[in-house]
Amino acid sequence: MALTFPFSAIVGQDEMKMAILMSAVDPTIGGVLVFGDRGTGKSTAVRALAALLPKMQAVVGCRYGCDPASEGSACPDCAALRAAPRSRLRSHLIPVPVVDLPLGATEDRVVGALDLERALSQGVKAFEPGLLARANRGFLYIDEVNLLEDHLVDLLIDVAASGENVVEREGLSVRHPARFVLIGSGNPEEGELRPQLLDRFGLSVEVKTPQLLEARVQVVKRRDAFERDPAAFSLAWKKEDDRTRRTILAARKHLGSVDVPDTARLDTAKLCMALGTDGLRGDLTLIRAARACAALRGDAQVGVSHLRAVAASALRHRLRRNPLDDTGSTVRVDRAVAELFPG
Repeated sequence: MALTFPFSAIVGQDEMKMAILMSAVDPTIGGVLVFGDRGTGKSTAVRALAALLPKMQAVVGCRYGCDPASEGSACPDCAALRAAPRSRLRSHLIPVPVVDLPLGATEDRVVGALDLERALSQGVKAFEPGLLARANRGFLYIDEVNLLEDHLVDLLIDVAASGENVVEREGLSVRHPARFVLIGSGNPEEGELRPQLLDRFGLSVEVKTPQLLEARVQVVKRRDAFERDPAAFSLAWKKEDDRTRRTILAARKHLGSVDVPDTARLDTAKLCMALGTDGLRGDLTLIRAARACAALRGDAQVGVSHLRAVAASALRHRLRRNPLDDTGSTVRVDRAVAELFPG
């Protein structure tokens, strides 16, 4: 099995790494959109985090990788296994899945379709799961998401929000769990996402080619060392990755006990109103991201420092274009944060 570049060894790109970590702690944040230059570690960071997470328990014989502890799972495979004589669900450990969605993927390949081989050879209508089934309980990664067909992006975001994939075609009616963190990346120079779709991603981060000489040298040095001897390089960063893994697991346990006081909700509403964001999705995402940030830091409640830390990621992609203000969205968010939360 090929080794993955260690998450802790990624140089810089702190906002991207933090956004992915927060989504791993609380998948309800709604996924991450990563826009920036090519070759800046976008896909490397996603795969590195998934490899960093501990293996998860899954039902043996379930094509959706269901958690054996999830009794209420709407999974046809688990239902069939439970209905079998002398049924007893067995479990095994599997890696957290990272599924790539290629640009040319058809809707059938994404959501699943009729198993033609069984239909022709046995005359049986059976469901062949798609990429959404493989991504259940893991990450679905879309490179060049801005070039993906709009109807597929709509579909993916709806499924990611509901946690369930419903397929009704060719006489089939199948419903199965599809809970995953949606990660989209792209280069804004090659096309933009529609504002309605931008708003459906929880967080949006910008990555840029390092401009500091030392950082560029460090990136090349570490990548070269990894390619020469992946095992030795991974071993050298094992302690840091183990520390990050413990932080994620502790944050997941702590998340439910993090208090969100009314003052934090008031500050969130003030910030979103000052920026003129449409709807309340920005408010909800900002609160969830701030709570995940507090959990990662081990803090007991959400405060101004957490809101400041995640405001740009949660809101920059929800701003309307202002013809009287040609500054970038990140600058506008930072300016509003500085005015509302001085110091």
